Amino acid sequence: MRIVSLSPNATSILCALGVRSSLVGVTRWCPDVAPVKHLPQFGDCWKLESIPKILKRKPDLVIGSVPFKTETLGKLLEHPVRFLALNPRSLADIEADILILAAFVGRNSAATRVIGEMRRAFSRIRRTAHKSAKLRVYCEAWPNPRITSPPWVAELAGICGAKFVGAPGARISEEEVAEADPDVVILAWAATGDRADSAKAYTVEKWRNIGAIRNRRVFVIRDELLNTPAPILVRGAKELARILEKCRSQMRRQQ
Repeated sequence: MRIVSLSPNATSILCALGVRSSLVGVTRWCPDVAPVKHLPQFGDCWKLESIPKILKRKPDLVIGSVPFKTETLGKLLEHPVRFLALNPRSLADIEADILILAAFVGRNSAATRVIGEMRRAFSRIRRTAHKSAKLRVYCEAWPNPRITSPPWVAELAGICGAKFVGAPGARISEEEVAEADPDVVILAWAATGDRADSAKAYTVEKWRNIGAIRNRRVFVIRDELLNTPAPILVRGAKELARILEKCRSQMRRQQ
């Protein structure tokens, strides 16, 4: 198949399935999660740079994901292209997406392998983390307005032995964060890589008495490691587990 992926998670999954050669176009975000720098880039589901250039690649399938801009996809769907939209919310949804994409490209056995590897990695993290104290963790996907990390990140927090503060993937007020009094703050701002500014968290007046702020426990995790619903989440979970264990060690020393 000839596939144009307008979704970094789809690109990551397809590469994990071993069909990178089927990709004939990607978004500018995809090289952050998969080895596809050599491919033409076409924007994303929010802003397509050139629909004619996409059509020139003669794709058998175009893959996109939520969030998307209705007008952008509307213009694409005016043309005779097959379009698949992904909208994962949970780790189970991500596994389902892996199976769906594998069916399209004839890699069912590879999908079983990839899902098995993810499950085993998460199980190893869970076994280690659940021997330790449970921490409250506030994970932020965007600072203005404040939005918590997606639902699958809440699941990763649980795997790493932590309680996720707030409703996943939703707006949250500074007062609500303060009331929850998280032990740790994780910043993984969408589309920023590792450029989230941890210093700003320490200047929020309403957070002055939060444990994470008093004890200097604000950390940045690269956006794509937590916000890409694909096998790369294993790396995100390992990084989250490492940070939480570092915080637990600090707390034990302070006791």
